[in-house]
Amino acid sequence: MKKTLELVVLDMAGTTINEDNVVYKTINKVLLANSVQCSLKEVLTYCAGKEKRTAIADIISALHPDRLNDDFVDSLFTEFKQLLKEAYDDLDVKTFDGTIDFFQTLRKQGVAIVLNTGYDKRTASKLLDKLNWQRGLEYDHLITADDVQNGRPRPDMIYLAMEKTGISNTSNVMKVGDSKIDIEEGHSANCGYSIGITTGAQTEQQLLEAKPNFVVSNLGEILNHL
Repeated sequence: MKKTLELVVLDMAGTTINEDNVVYKTINKVLLANSVQCSLKEVLTYCAGKEKRTAIADIISALHPDRLNDDFVDSLFTEFKQLLKEAYDDLDVKTFDGTIDFFQTLRKQGVAIVLNTGYDKRTASKLLDKLNWQRGLEYDHLITADDVQNGRPRPDMIYLAMEKTGISNTSNVMKVGDSKIDIEEGHSANCGYSIGITTGAQTEQQLLEAKPNFVVSNLGEILNHL
């Protein structure tokens, strides 16, 4: 039975915004500079979609557990934030083909659009400013890691999106993201749809491990499933 779609919660980087995985490349750069050996592929596997301090702690825990301590993680996170700021100052941020058309279709159908992200508010807002996306036009609300107590895969950001848009039935909510943890977030919130997309951090095979409703290669494909 088809569900009534009222709200779509979309991840930002890698899903609606194309920033060439610069955040994960920056994490990789910081780790290597501090003698934490890892590959970009491993960073994408362990870090994708997470709040970024948690992401750094998780990859150290997975690959170099003997080096895991709060002070070290804090120092890496501070270094990461500074390098990411510098990277974003010069970055040509774009959206993916079909994103704005997808937004407009949702708008015509009266579906609310909320962006959510593992970034902090400052970084997320900087991305939106570069695209000249405005609340009330391209999207209705922005929910960041700063706004909730628990990050992905916990459902806090989706629940807050529902609260802000006045939507109470989780079966009428869709979550879309480019990482397994995005899909897990949708499942933990009991969303009617939890969708993977291959434009960002992880492959179709990786996304399927999280048991999404389906996986698409661009946002426009989602409309064919509804």
